[in-house]
Amino acid sequence: MSDITILDEIKNAVDSTDVLLFMKGSPQFPQCGFSSTVCQILNHLGLEFKSVDVLQNAEIRDGIKQFSSWPTIPQLYVKGEFIGGCDIVREMFESGELAEYLTSKGVTVSS
Repeated sequence: MSDITILDEIKNAVDSTDVLLFMKGSPQFPQCGFSSTVCQILNHLGLEFKSVDVLQNAEIRDGIKQFSSWPTIPQLYVKGEFIGGCDIVREMFESGELAEYLTSKGVTVSS
């Protein structure tokens, strides 16, 4: 039996991936409008990112909310840091702050 908890698994995923999106569905088939919006923004910026479909695992769906102390999904992480949900990502994108932040973290942005 393993001593690794779901929060450990989430932390490992967040820490080992430059851009990670916890979302409902997949980037190809988002299952909610908020997840779709964040995927569109990341794609518009030309980012390579990984995603975790929280609908596939209730433990991850509940655990990510506990991990971040943030009640909603999607949740975007960059270089191990929680950025926010759809509204925050959209506001940062529209102001240009998201591209600046990503660049400052060494993440390549194409537009």
